[in-house]
Amino acid sequence: MTDSTNVMIRKLVRSLEKQHKPLWETTAEKLQTPSRKRWYINLYKIEKYTKPGDVVIVPGKVLGIGNLTHDVTVVALDFSKSAKEKILATGGKVMSLYDFDKLDLKGKNVRLMKQ
Repeated sequence: MTDSTNVMIRKLVRSLEKQHKPLWETTAEKLQTPSRKRWYINLYKIEKYTKPGDVVIVPGKVLGIGNLTHDVTVVALDFSKSAKEKILATGGKVMSLYDFDKLDLKGKNVRLMKQ
């Protein structure tokens, strides 16, 4: 598999791989795919598969289709404007995947969202 041409993505992948944890290794693997094949997750899917207080990891972009009725922390590579607004309106948090090292994850309420 070829590496991304985006220098920031390559640095992020290396940082994730250094963690030696399955969650971050899987996330790094998904980030190495071409950008046209990256995951896009809509809010209705986050709503369907999460509970209040969960942490959602998205190795791609979060889109604003659907509604969110509970607070979640969403960590993603990118967010649409409407998705960010809807997440924040419910009391949730929005974090960039580049700040993954600032998370204090225990694993119980962490979800890796797939398409």
